[in-house]
Order: sequence, then structure tokens, then C-alpha cells
Amino acid sequence: MRALVTGGSGFIGSHIVQRLVENGHKVRVVDDFSTGKRENLDPVARDVEIITGDVRDRAAMDKHAAGCEVIFHQAAVVSVPYSVEHPEETHAVNIMGTLNVLMAARKHGVRRVVFASSAAVYGDEPTLPKRESMTPDPISPYGVEKLTSEHYLRAFSRLYGLETVALRYFNVFGPRQDPSSPYSGVISVFVNRILEGKPVDIFGDGKQSRDFVYVANVVDANISAATTSGVSGRVYNIACGGRTTLVELADAIGHAAGTKVTKRFGEPRPGDIKESLADVSRARTELGYAPRVSIEEGLKNLVSYARNTART
Repeated sequence: MRALVTGGSGFIGSHIVQRLVENGHKVRVVDDFSTGKRENLDPVARDVEIITGDVRDRAAMDKHAAGCEVIFHQAAVVSVPYSVEHPEETHAVNIMGTLNVLMAARKHGVRRVVFASSAAVYGDEPTLPKRESMTPDPISPYGVEKLTSEHYLRAFSRLYGLETVALRYFNVFGPRQDPSSPYSGVISVFVNRILEGKPVDIFGDGKQSRDFVYVANVVDANISAATTSGVSGRVYNIACGGRTTLVELADAIGHAAGTKVTKRFGEPRPGDIKESLADVSRARTELGYAPRVSIEEGLKNLVSYARNTART
């Protein structure tokens, strides 16, 4: 298989690239390196075609999709707060970028496009667990952009016969997630502070919960979404199907690191969702998805990675 991975130098994208190379596939990466890092691809750089490009560039995407069987569309501005502050920019990347990918895929006879969507499409509707059959109700430009892209994928599947699959990621964590970013996931921030011997900041009482999922499980889902027949036009939750509170998370990271954790509680943040939980039964049934790496094992892997990175 020849695959194109947009955003392939990013956190999740680089793990997809590495798995594809390990499985013997030919891989082309397109990334503007605005947030992704070239060093994320160092383990496989000699076996990958790396192109500096922007999904907003229609002509470039047209060129780079040629000869590819599958496109893993990971490129996006992934921050909800940034989308609130800069909705025009995130619209251009997250919606027009997706449309450019789909147009290029259609033109060049790409078999399937696998799209990185988000649990943000559900908004703050309190019903749990989140099921794909629920009516989406996004409350941020980012959520609107991901949902709009899902609709484009479904339309291209129905109108043009282009196979498409959308994966709604929940709270993904793992190596290569940048803890220095103000928009980074809570786990990478917690790990960084705990290893530095600093207290972790928790907004509110720490009982708010998330459905965390290790990045290797997300890669598994992407590979299955690219290769499973009969799933075009479908959307799937990708998570572990369990809840972890922020207090439990901090303690689990401390356990993985072999150190005591100091927690510092502050005022709740306006707009924070109290609980998040995914129903992953559709992905289990139709994609054969089963999260094989537990949160505990994933945290051990991440702590080890962070320590090794700090030494280099």
C-alpha cells in the first residue's frame, strides 16, 4: 500500500507513519511543520518521502495525492481554545484543508480517506456514554470544523464513491505530545511537571473525568479503518471506554514515575466539560478495534519516554 499522511510529523501522525513503515508500506508525508517536528520522523526518515506542504494549498494537495491508495488525513489545528481565538484560520485549515484532500483523492482515484475527527463534535451535552448515533452539538469552532469535515466525507462517499472513514478521537496521549504547548493534553503536562518535581495544577475539585486512550490504540484504529471493507461513510468513537478523574490520573502518573505527587487545586475553568466517556462498541464490532494498551501501561511508556528525552 502507498499511503499519504497529512500532518505526518505531528504527535499522532508520526506514530501512524512509523507503523505503516514497520508494516512494509510506502509512505509520503505532507506537513507544514507549524506544530509537527521533523525529529518525530527520525526513526523512519530514510524510508519516508517527506514533503513540506500545506493542506490549504489545493494545487499542492492535488500533486501529492497522486499515486496513493490511502490518505490518512491528520493535519489540523487541533486546539479548541485556539479555534475560539482564531476561527477564520482554523476554518481554512480544518475545513478547506479537508475539502482539498477529498478533491485530490477523488481526482487521483485514491481508494480511501481516513479522517481524524474529534469528540469535540458532541459538545457538552451531558448524556453518557457518547454514541455515534447521538445528534452532535459542537460548542466551539473546532468542533464545528470537525463535524463539517465529517459531513464532507460522507457526501464524497455517497456522491463520488470515494471510500471515507471518520474517527472521533477522545483524549489521546503518548510519546511525542508536546508538554510545552499551552494547548497540550493534560497528561503530557502532568508528566512533565511530576518528573520535574513540581505540583500539578488541577482546576476545580479534580473529579472531572476523561476517556483517555494511548496513541498506539489510535494507530490500530487508523490501520483498521484503512483496511476493513464495508465501512465507507461511517464514523467511529476511538477511546478506551472508561473514565479516569484528574485526581486519579495524577496519582497514576506518580505511581508510574515512582514518586509522590503534589496537587494544587484552583478555581474551575469556565466551559470545562465535567465528564467524558465513549461507547466504542461500534468500532469493536465493525473495525475489530480493541484497545490493547491500558492507561496504566501507556503511562509507564510515556514516563519512560519523557525521562529518556530529558537526558538527550
